[in-house]
Amino acid sequence: MQRTFGPKSTVSSTTPSSDGDFLGREAELAKREGILEERERQLEEKARLLEEKLQKSESVRKELVERLEKVSKISAGEAQKLLLESIEKDLAAEISKKIREADEEIKLQADEKAKQILADSMLHGVTDYIAEFTTSRVTLADEEMKGRIIGKEGRNIRTFEQVTGVEVLMDEDTPNVLIISSFDPVRREIAKVSLAKLMADGRIQPQRIEEIVEKTKEDIEKLMFQAGEKLCHEVGVYNMPFEAIALLGRFKYRYSYGQNMIQHTLEETQIGVEIARQIGADVNVVKLGCLLHDIGKVLTDWDEGTHVERGVQFAKKFGFPEKVINCIAEHHEDQPFSAVESICVYLGDAISGGRPGARRENVQDYIKRLSDIERVATSFDGVERAFAVQAGREVRVIVMPDKVSDEELPKLVHDIGSQIQKEVMVPGAVKITAVRETRATESFLTSGS
Repeated sequence: MQRTFGPKSTVSSTTPSSDGDFLGREAELAKREGILEERERQLEEKARLLEEKLQKSESVRKELVERLEKVSKISAGEAQKLLLESIEKDLAAEISKKIREADEEIKLQADEKAKQILADSMLHGVTDYIAEFTTSRVTLADEEMKGRIIGKEGRNIRTFEQVTGVEVLMDEDTPNVLIISSFDPVRREIAKVSLAKLMADGRIQPQRIEEIVEKTKEDIEKLMFQAGEKLCHEVGVYNMPFEAIALLGRFKYRYSYGQNMIQHTLEETQIGVEIARQIGADVNVVKLGCLLHDIGKVLTDWDEGTHVERGVQFAKKFGFPEKVINCIAEHHEDQPFSAVESICVYLGDAISGGRPGARRENVQDYIKRLSDIERVATSFDGVERAFAVQAGREVRVIVMPDKVSDEELPKLVHDIGSQIQKEVMVPGAVKITAVRETRATESFLTSGS
């Protein structure tokens, strides 16, 4: 038996037919190489001819340009500039038209957007409004209680008035009623609560009166501080100075034309913040500006000045940011608006105070205040007419030019303002604008007369 190991070997051989194929392929390649060389030569020739034509075209172009410059007497650069100017003039009218159309569309959209922002802001400012008027009238159980409150030779009532800082009046038409009178609503509240406690306690004598009033003051201070804290937390402001919280709490017993100031401040802050969010203003600045805008109204022990000026002094004392101080200073337009945040505070204040049912004032008192302002202004020598506008916040005075000079005008305005401040109770700041107009007239006869 025969076995074979390893790969099977093969033997190759060259035949005459294989040599013929190889030679044929070489001939074919040589032929193709010749064709390619011929094509390359033709391409080079075409490229040379094309370059010659380009050079000839360029020379012709230059010649034509030179001829045009000679005929028109301007260079190519100047001609290009004139052409561009002509195109710009043609397009200017079209561009202006497009700009006007875009401007009108933007204004229309801006008006609609502004209305939407204000509507949304007022919606956010809706609060559960409850009127909390400070009661100045206290009803007594009987005539005997009135006698006990008055005390022997009036010593009880005198002590009560001294420690509370109020005036107690008797109503003759209603014998069983006492009227508590004071410009300070906090004092009135302390007096009212103290009087109720004294009547319930029954021990009405000077020492007990002092004890009850002192305890009531502490209780009212705590209530006001809690009210201030609640107001700050409701609008999302924390880490306020203790003094600021205590002053904000005094808003609980403060009213402006019948509108409780805590409710007003809460409404204004919610409205102002929403406006700021809608237009991309600094929400934190607006929030603080709204919260502190009327704080000067409860700074009764500070230097003289309007509530705006006192509020600015307070904010500076406690290091509030400059933008917040500007919001306080500008919320009645006493100064020009320095930033959009001031405008947000102003709008929030105007919307909250101006909404229907927010504030009310007796019509006769309103008319009397305006009449008194005009009367005081016209009482000065040289004043021809005076007009009280914007609910008495602005007075426009027309002076007689022959009696008041330009140099005397500032002093006259100052004197009118001082007199109005003394005689008329006007909320907020009063702006006085004096107008002095010089007129020249002449009469003459014409030649035809």
